[in-house]
Amino acid sequence: MRIKKILVVDDSPTDRYLLADILIKKGFEVDTADDGDVALNKMRLSEPQLILMDIVMPGKNGFQITRQIARDPDLKHIPVMICSIKGQETDRIWALSQGACDYIVKPVNADELVAKIAALAQ
Repeated sequence: MRIKKILVVDDSPTDRYLLADILIKKGFEVDTADDGDVALNKMRLSEPQLILMDIVMPGKNGFQITRQIARDPDLKHIPVMICSIKGQETDRIWALSQGACDYIVKPVNADELVAKIAALAQ
């Protein structure tokens, strides 16, 4: 399955813009959400094929939302890639244990991001 539709979830307008810009230039359809609850609503309405999820956000953090997605029968088929400034190995391991399929550290390298997305589609 080729991934075309991506939902970027990040409370930072700058990070949302930068990620969306990279993805749009690479031919992806991009929607954004500034928190986890908005993201959950958008997932149900637009059915993205991938979620790029920040960790540090007000309200529910990215780990909590990822866990909620992984446990929801209607959403668990959507892969979640954590995209965070938190670069510790323990953060990556915790993200994967919450249901994330991959982890990328900001600032994001565009080629690395696209390669990780392509690897998910195989």
